[in-house]
Amino acid sequence: MAEPPSLARSAMTGKALICYPGRSAGASFFILDCMRNLALVFYFSALVSAGIVACGDDSSSANAADTPSSESSLLSSSSADDSAGAKSSSSEKASSESKPSSSSAEPNSSENVAKSSESAPVSSSSVASEVSSSSLAPASSGNSTPDDGKCTACDSFTAADPELTEKGGKGSVTTYGSITAKETSLGGACNYGQTNIQYYAAIHVNVSPGDEKGPWNGGAACGGCVHVKARTPDGWKEVTVRITDRCPDANCGVDLGGAPASDIMGINVGRYSGEWEFVSCEGVEGVWGDSTSIWVKEGASEFWSIIHVRNPKDMVKSITIYGVDTRDVHELEMVVGTENFWTVPQSVLQTDNRYRVVVKYRTGTDDEWKIKGSDLAEPEANLYLYEHRD
Repeated sequence: MAEPPSLARSAMTGKALICYPGRSAGASFFILDCMRNLALVFYFSALVSAGIVACGDDSSSANAADTPSSESSLLSSSSADDSAGAKSSSSEKASSESKPSSSSAEPNSSENVAKSSESAPVSSSSVASEVSSSSLAPASSGNSTPDDGKCTACDSFTAADPELTEKGGKGSVTTYGSITAKETSLGGACNYGQTNIQYYAAIHVNVSPGDEKGPWNGGAACGGCVHVKARTPDGWKEVTVRITDRCPDANCGVDLGGAPASDIMGINVGRYSGEWEFVSCEGVEGVWGDSTSIWVKEGASEFWSIIHVRNPKDMVKSITIYGVDTRDVHELEMVVGTENFWTVPQSVLQTDNRYRVVVKYRTGTDDEWKIKGSDLAEPEANLYLYEHRD
């Protein structure tokens, strides 16, 4: 039976050559040429395989050991053309040929995974630290852009209860004065009467309707000054005013007179969003109508008298009368019903003995008058401080 022809490729021309064994001597040259070309193919295959082993391709080496030499040479040739494809083919080949050992290794692999999980557990705190709210939060308020107070439709702030703060409050800023006439204060609920105070305001009585927890406090806020700032289209606008009245509006915060309202609102009168802080009146322009004085209410006599301080440095915290000729001391009490007045004892009114009247303010130094007791029984007496210091 004749042997099948052998297929080879000429090393010189690259053309396919067919070798037919057992032919006559006339074909011996052709047969020798075929054998030479086959030897060259095996030689180059061996060189490629050696190169791959030298480069450390373990998977190809293992595959070459398990695969017949002819298959190994074909894979190696494929590897030279496309190394990535060769690695993938050799890996798949090795995997399919060594399937029993691979399946036997699976339990060990599972154990390794389990051991790895036990030896290196994922900490919930470490995960939390990567996605914590603090790490995802924006920059702190200290680094944020300052509030410039700019707003739109600024005169249409929604009415709401005012809020108390450590130094004052925040909420609605409104006006009950004329921004064109800019009249001076008529004294309001503080009972100052006609004044020359142009920068004045009313302060809220309540925090929630009817609770009387606002700073008005029965008139105790009278005479104090408030630094007010409100949001406007141009940003914050500020003004300092003296409290001469209480707010009639349930949602009122600070209700400005005409001049300060004009400074903040311009011609767009309305309800603005703002905040305020109680401050001293000393050195503030526009809040002084006259020199500081003790005023005696109309109707006073040796049997009854109430007094208050006009144009004070700040809110009046207490009034105490000390005897100079005697040792009697009288802590005056605020009148209930008639706001911003203090009751003078009858024993003081009915004598010409000398007394020191000491007024303590929310801030600043005390003021002291030296008077006779009977001076406080004189209706509508206006006892200026500068006249009664000695």
